[in-house]
Amino acid sequence: MRVIIKDNPIEISHEAADIIVKQINNYHGSVLGFATGASPVETYKRIIERYEKGEVSLKYITTFNLDEYVGLSRENVNSYFYFMKDNLFGKTDVDFNRVNFLSGEATDLEAECKRYYDRIRECGGIDIQLLGIGTNGHIGFNEPGDKFADGPFAVKLTQSTIDSNKKYFEAVGDTMPEYALTMGIGDIMRARKIILIATGESKAKAVKELVEGQVSPSCPATILQMHADVTIFLDKAAASLLGEKK
Repeated sequence: MRVIIKDNPIEISHEAADIIVKQINNYHGSVLGFATGASPVETYKRIIERYEKGEVSLKYITTFNLDEYVGLSRENVNSYFYFMKDNLFGKTDVDFNRVNFLSGEATDLEAECKRYYDRIRECGGIDIQLLGIGTNGHIGFNEPGDKFADGPFAVKLTQSTIDSNKKYFEAVGDTMPEYALTMGIGDIMRARKIILIATGESKAKAVKELVEGQVSPSCPATILQMHADVTIFLDKAAASLLGEKK
């Protein structure tokens, strides 16, 4: 696990985007796992800038996103499909036929999770998986629990996750869903390379547990300690508790 501490999210975004762009340019048919939320937004901006300069094309990549809210259509402004379209896909030459998403509108959630599991394998697995981390240590929507999940599954969101995200729904007069579909820890760990971005003081406690804690499903992100190729990008606020005694 490589931990890289930068002064601010902009510096992080340039380095993270460089890794992703290099992967795409080395292999145009790369399979990339993307994340949503505030953490990757600046990185997506840097990728868009590189695309607009003609330095990279996303036309032949295949994408998988970590998760989606149960009950939301792709057209809902709070769906993660909408987020990706608004923050990356719709501003580059991504081929939407190569975009893979869990469907929040699926009537059979178990079958939908199986479909996604199989699709990842059909595409040869994920080359780079981009992650954020929740204040409770979740990655994707793998919430704290008593075991690590392997493949995609439906999850009841914890109150801390709802509290962190409900503002986006309240802003448009909606109620946040209580359930989501997410890749499992196994899906994430099978990625050949993982990049995790964490910024802000609110993530400091989870980051300390991720880097220095015992591997435990009570803090799902700690499993990344066991991956062979993980880069953790932190700003100084997110890294502020590292090295401190409990």
